[in-house]
Amino acid sequence: MVLSDKEIREIITPLLLSGAKMLDKHCPRCGSPLFELNGKVFCPVCEQRKKHGEVELKSVEENLIQKLNMLANTLPNDVNELRKYLEVMDMIITLLEKYKRMEGRK
Repeated sequence: MVLSDKEIREIITPLLLSGAKMLDKHCPRCGSPLFELNGKVFCPVCEQRKKHGEVELKSVEENLIQKLNMLANTLPNDVNELRKYLEVMDMIITLLEKYKRMEGRK
């Protein structure tokens, strides 16, 4: 996720107004100025990206689970159709497992 200058200002401005101190050091990952608030030094841009990424993963995961539940609750009687449903359900479960592994690496 690439943030525009405007989005970066929208992240940084409230920090300055809340009393956070902009340091003369920059984030090695994104180059944004580091901030200090309540004794904690952090990069507000990376924090925002991390938060946004977690939200995206959660919503993807929730959508996959919802689709899986919908399929499980509407299984057809026809064997060929049932086979198709089960294949799709298997793909969804595989995707969910990948997302879980991605979460574990964070």
